[in-house]
Amino acid sequence: MSQFSTLVETFFDWGSMRSAISDLLTTGVPNTLVLAASSAAAGTLLGLPLAVAGTARTRWLRWPARVYTDVFRGLPAAVTILLIGVGLAPQGLEIWGPDPYPLGIVALSLIAAAYFGEIFRSGIQSVEAGQLEAARALGFSQSAAMRLVVIPQGVRRVLPAWVNQLISLVKDSSLIYFLGLTAGQRDLFRIGQDAAANTGNESALVLAGLFYLLLTVPLTHLVNVVDRRLRTGRQVVEEPAEQPAAFQDTAVEGATHA
Repeated sequence: MSQFSTLVETFFDWGSMRSAISDLLTTGVPNTLVLAASSAAAGTLLGLPLAVAGTARTRWLRWPARVYTDVFRGLPAAVTILLIGVGLAPQGLEIWGPDPYPLGIVALSLIAAAYFGEIFRSGIQSVEAGQLEAARALGFSQSAAMRLVVIPQGVRRVLPAWVNQLISLVKDSSLIYFLGLTAGQRDLFRIGQDAAANTGNESALVLAGLFYLLLTVPLTHLVNVVDRRLRTGRQVVEEPAEQPAAFQDTAVEGATHA
């Protein structure tokens, strides 16, 4: 048997893929989306205050934000998930019971907050200082000027980077399997891994990777669309102004005589 045939049978066996596709669709995709969407929402809510604190002039706000960002960006995601999922397991048992899912979302949210906060910080700092000064001159307080003028502009500028990080978060959700999920909680990667272990064939794991592609490739194109829209702005089509009635009547009479 040639190496190519062995490769095809090991990684692209349709029978193995067909046996796993039902679990991937009904269990893996929803769980992966829940993990990614929940973590992205919580990470965004935590990342915005981190970004504002990171741009503050006072050290007692700026330094804790920088330390948090450096720690959670520097640690491998798997280590953070294990620290949160295993280290806080007793507290998780008291709050949520034996379900490890919420602790996995907490861990992913803390990681996402560090990355989102840095993205938002760069966006806020890219806004011209004159925007803040103009808002203050109009009577806005410092906090109101930041909240209503500077932060919305900064967030708008970094939306493509935010979507890129969301793509990474979708893929990082596969690391939750370290916490020992039940059959109904498995994400795409865990289902593919279980099927590969049961059959001795890696095709189901390859199929799980294809499902990740189906989730992330549209987001990649969304990044390009958003980036292009932000660079060029919305195209406004101007309608021709209506001609006066007297001019229209004259034009009609001229056409009739002709």
